Amino acid sequence: MNALDLEVFFNDTWWVVLLKALFALVVLLVLTLFTIWYERRVVAFMQHRKGPNMNGPFGLLQSLADGMKLMFKEDFTPTAADKLVFMIAPFVVAIPAITAFAVIPMAGEVRIPFTEITTPLQVTDLPVSVLFIVAIASIGVYGIVLAGWSSGSTYALLGALRSSAQVISYEVAMGLALVAVFLYAGSLSTSEIVDAQSESTTVLGIPLWFAVQLFPSFVIYLISMVGETNRAPFDLPEAEGELVGGFHTEYSSMRFAMFFMAEYMNMITVSALAVTLFLGGYRAPLPFNLIPGADEGYWGLLWFLVKVLVMLFIFVWLRGTLPRMRYDQFMRFGWRWLIPISLVWTVMVAVLRLGQQEGWFRGTGFWVGAVVVFVALLALSFFGGQEKEAELQSTAPAEFDAFAGGYPVPPMGDQVLPEFASVLSGTDDDPNGQAGPGGPGPADDEGPPRERSRVEYLGEEA
Repeated sequence: MNALDLEVFFNDTWWVVLLKALFALVVLLVLTLFTIWYERRVVAFMQHRKGPNMNGPFGLLQSLADGMKLMFKEDFTPTAADKLVFMIAPFVVAIPAITAFAVIPMAGEVRIPFTEITTPLQVTDLPVSVLFIVAIASIGVYGIVLAGWSSGSTYALLGALRSSAQVISYEVAMGLALVAVFLYAGSLSTSEIVDAQSESTTVLGIPLWFAVQLFPSFVIYLISMVGETNRAPFDLPEAEGELVGGFHTEYSSMRFAMFFMAEYMNMITVSALAVTLFLGGYRAPLPFNLIPGADEGYWGLLWFLVKVLVMLFIFVWLRGTLPRMRYDQFMRFGWRWLIPISLVWTVMVAVLRLGQQEGWFRGTGFWVGAVVVFVALLALSFFGGQEKEAELQSTAPAEFDAFAGGYPVPPMGDQVLPEFASVLSGTDDDPNGQAGPGGPGPADDEGPPRERSRVEYLGEEA
């Protein structure tokens, strides 16, 4: 791949840069308003409802109606809040979501209307544009932490702490998923990565996007981007059943609206990044890419927006189908599975790229050895899993006291909850006359065993 000349982005006059920045901002804001309506309509379709249909044709003006409602609602600040930080926090969340969109290529070379000036439809590009996006996106968590801390509310603070741990955990996996793209493209520039997907490996003359060549990286990125944006089923910082509204519990009016818009802007930004890095950017999909000039000029903007909407549909689809995960399950999944898999895959891609350059993969001997190793690992995974399952089955579950701390708590892991805290009798009695967990004891002279009440059970525990 020939390196692109990034000087074209620095030769634009100031008013051209300003015009492109304004265009990018308008696209992002319109997409945000559209995504709010789009999510409601798609979820309503999944749940056999109509969704918004009163404000404008097909309810398209519902997002504007929501904005007007929030604008005229009462704006209040809690007495215990740090007023300055409480006021600044929504801006700290919203501004990074807007800034990251500046290095996303929405189309190739276009001509500015009513002039003879041509310029890439991208505000600017850098040799490290992807790192710039990741760095800017990570700043948004500071706004969440500041909002929770400055509210003076326990629920808001717990939501902020959850969000910080969540973003840190899943940003690691996201960054590792992007390393494979850098190795294949040979660049961190977004425009060069898009160009690499149009010139790299081809099948029958059809370019293969990195979503196909690096499918594990694509899947890891999809999971990480949902966790990064605090969206369902990973919306733990806003778990209303536990934390009311999470970090923005104490916010109202336009300050709440900024958090609301920042969430959708982040969804659009990570979707646009996925399109740029894995789905060919503004390049036309099959079979339209076989038509000469199908993605040139402003046609590229059309394909870019279509791909972004497909990625946004994944967000909506997950929200409409999957229940919210438990927080410890979510963190365990990130640290125990996602990050180790990302590390192993990154090392494999690095070895593969080096082997391709050095000619390691030529000859029959290599492929025979690779097949043998693959079969051995596959067999080991099957037999190892069966041994572990047998070991778990042979291990007796630990008995669990639900009222040990003075209040009922659910069992976790291999703990066994006594049957309804001994209100009901057990059914599996042993030969010595002992009942199962929580059941009655051996029979005495006064008659058959009777059930113990909860009061008696708690008294015995005391």
